[in-house]
Amino acid sequence: MDLFDYMREKNSEREAPLASRLRPRTLDEVVGQQHIIRKDKLLYRAIKADKLSSIILYGPPGTGKTTLAKVIANTTSAEFLQINATSAGKKDMEEVVKKAKDNQGMYEKKTILFIDEIHRFNKGQQDYLLPYVEDGTVILIGATTENPYFEVNSALLSRSSIFELKKLSTDDIKTLLKRALSDEERGLGIYNAKIDDDALEFLADMSNGDARSALKAIELGVLTTDRSDDGIIHITIEVASECIQKRVVAYDKSGDNHYDTISAFIKSMRGSDPDAAIYYLARMLYAGEDIKFIARRIMICAAEDVGMADPNALVVATSAAQAVERIGMPESQIILAEAVNYVATAPKSNASYMSVAKAMDEVKRGKTPPIPTHLQDAHYKSAAKLGHGIGYKYAHDYPNHYVDQQYLPDGLVGKKFYEPTEIGYEEKVRQYFDKLGKNS
Repeated sequence: MDLFDYMREKNSEREAPLASRLRPRTLDEVVGQQHIIRKDKLLYRAIKADKLSSIILYGPPGTGKTTLAKVIANTTSAEFLQINATSAGKKDMEEVVKKAKDNQGMYEKKTILFIDEIHRFNKGQQDYLLPYVEDGTVILIGATTENPYFEVNSALLSRSSIFELKKLSTDDIKTLLKRALSDEERGLGIYNAKIDDDALEFLADMSNGDARSALKAIELGVLTTDRSDDGIIHITIEVASECIQKRVVAYDKSGDNHYDTISAFIKSMRGSDPDAAIYYLARMLYAGEDIKFIARRIMICAAEDVGMADPNALVVATSAAQAVERIGMPESQIILAEAVNYVATAPKSNASYMSVAKAMDEVKRGKTPPIPTHLQDAHYKSAAKLGHGIGYKYAHDYPNHYVDQQYLPDGLVGKKFYEPTEIGYEEKVRQYFDKLGKNS
């Protein structure tokens, strides 16, 4: 490297985005991901001992996949080579393999190959790497935002350890933002900037676990905000809102506004107003409400307020809840919207909810009468001697698969808990009961 190359590299480091400049150089500087890099964890020990085998790092953007790769580069004695699957071709891989073979044969040195966006490689490209990963010519570190079990060849996966990186917590993001403002060497410490507590909370929340997004916002805020009379650059919540391009919404996830919004959301679905329900859904999503919490409320509404008037409402709501856990944001807003619209426009009945409420009250208030003998279990050894099950009429042996017999205990015969309405599917239930003479 000559003087010009050295100066160009130094200038590039100074002018790099904040997220790049602040990238940890050691494992101890890494924020978050303690489930895989805590000191007692396998990955931490392997990196520290320089005994790393091939791994796949999988997780959302901004969670530290490239950061971990760079830390490994700074820690290992192996040569560290990097390519990006979006732009690399076979020639690039051939050059990497040649270099790795030279390192192995001439210098007895290992080669670590970091492939960013490895899911972008097609099957042929992944197959090309396989023998070199298998024989140890290269130690592979693959990074992907997609599920590797779907996007990476099974043969390559079987020779690699999979480590899933999680979204950073709001506390993790706060730690990074504070570090950025105080670090005078690689961060923004020389600017004498301070961030208000509510602005810090807002940026940490709105970045949704993406460190890169949060650091980009704080850098933009510091570089574009004028100093106040006290000589300090104050990052207020208004500045933070502009920088992350998210409007501040009055929504406290643990306060009254949270409960007021979810209350309005449920009452709008119950009241068959899909427009209002979708609006409150959007407010919650924009404010960063937990999508699993929203999905749970939709399921409850489907069971409590739609009930048997449309039994499919609970099926749709449950399917939506499972889907959002697998997919995440932003696509989950579409799934939640479908479930909300279905529940809001479905016919309504709380007969199921009222039936169990009345039955629970009966159990709580009354005595617990014995179960009718003919309904008791007849399969254990002494059942026949006790008369259990004797006299039971098997419904399928009778016309319409129905026979009139006593099911409720003595003292409760004739008691009505479930009273279907004349709405939706429950109208069919009433008609069926009329046919059987159960409504008389």
